[in-house]
Amino acid sequence: MRDRRSVDELSIEELEEILRIRKAQARMERLRKTKGPLVPRDPLAPERPEVEVPRPPLPDEHLRYADEGASAGFRARPVDEEPPRRSRPPRRIRWARLRDQVLLIVEILALIGLVIVLISTLDTLQELNRQARAVQAGQIPTPTPTPLIRVVMLPGGHSPPDDRGHSEPVPIPAHLRHLVDAITPLPVPTPGPEQAIRIRIPSIGVDAPVVEGDDWESLKRGAGHHIGSANPGERGNCIISAHNDIYGEIFRDLPKVQLGDIVEVYTASQVYRYRVTQTRIVEPTDVSVMYPTSSPVLTLISCYPYGVNTHRIVVIAELVP
Repeated sequence: MRDRRSVDELSIEELEEILRIRKAQARMERLRKTKGPLVPRDPLAPERPEVEVPRPPLPDEHLRYADEGASAGFRARPVDEEPPRRSRPPRRIRWARLRDQVLLIVEILALIGLVIVLISTLDTLQELNRQARAVQAGQIPTPTPTPLIRVVMLPGGHSPPDDRGHSEPVPIPAHLRHLVDAITPLPVPTPGPEQAIRIRIPSIGVDAPVVEGDDWESLKRGAGHHIGSANPGERGNCIISAHNDIYGEIFRDLPKVQLGDIVEVYTASQVYRYRVTQTRIVEPTDVSVMYPTSSPVLTLISCYPYGVNTHRIVVIAELVP
């Protein structure tokens, strides 16, 4: 019996069921239009082999342009067929890239060579310092004559002397040349108990022998007492210098000395104690730090800075009563 109720009288479930039936009918109608009338298949009937429906021939209208235009001679090929191999053009040498690679190799080799030279130099310096410390530890100080021309430049230089005896290529002022030419070497003082034989600076770990003279050869054997300067404990300026980077590196840490530190200078008979009162960085030609003084003063001189040696570091200490 046909249901004659209106839409407002139907429940939501009944409306959903009506909508589902209408969609199924619409789907069946579309299939009927596209594939013809649908015949329900008997599930008990044997399956019939599928008959391959012949496909309509492909259009060949485009073939009439096969020999014309840009597509002339084009031949279609199956997808699995290997395309014909094209002969590759010869590779061009990229000279710019080759040049960059050669330059890179040269730079790497130069860097390696520089590192090797640096390591060799450091090894040589360490071996030189080791030998110097061994000699200084067991030597007996021997006076060595030193020309007074050293007052033109502060002692402690790291360069060996030239033919004229200068250890640094520093020009002599014109107005002082006649004084330098007139200087003659001082005689070596007779060894005595008043001469310095040892210096100690506990704050920086210095304990080294002191020899008479501060020329290039003397400073190889230890710290050098400037001939003509005061002896330890005497009134005047007692000048002692040493290397900072070669032959033992005796004064390497001299820049670390602080005001108030104690410096001990030994003679054969007594130990003199000095207290640091001043440190200065001066030019190698500033010989004013070597001038005589009216009170007992100790002046320590070395090159500065380490490894560069363009200046001098000067440490001044006064005798402790």
